[in-house]
Amino acid sequence: MHTVKQPVSVNGVVRWRDVGLQSEVRRGKEERKMVVLRHEIGDVLRDVRQRQGRTLREVSHSARVSLGYLSEVERGQKEASSELLSSICGALEVPLSLMLREVSDRVALAEGITIPDTVPVDLTSEFAGDYPVELDKRLTPSR
Repeated sequence: MHTVKQPVSVNGVVRWRDVGLQSEVRRGKEERKMVVLRHEIGDVLRDVRQRQGRTLREVSHSARVSLGYLSEVERGQKEASSELLSSICGALEVPLSLMLREVSDRVALAEGITIPDTVPVDLTSEFAGDYPVELDKRLTPSR
């Protein structure tokens, strides 16, 4: 199978993922691997936590969730409620919306759908101060 690399943004960090060529992606639905949402959510939460260099114990304490349950959520073995996800995201200091967007992007990739980054310019420029100066210049619209 031929593969191509596609950039995927995970909470502001761009990674390159292997994805099948478009002709191969368009195969019948029966050949596609079923996407399990709890697996994708768990993978994103684990990636964020590990990137922050934090332990399960630290995050579970901050989120007021048992360590075992958080571990099961990260491994995709438990379906987390919206309240629990909100608490975990709060402990990780990541907006729930960003976590869900990353999950959505991963599901779209698994389904063979490419979704363009459509962050509105006004929203991007509002938060551009959080980025390095050179990126800030590229994100802020010229007037």
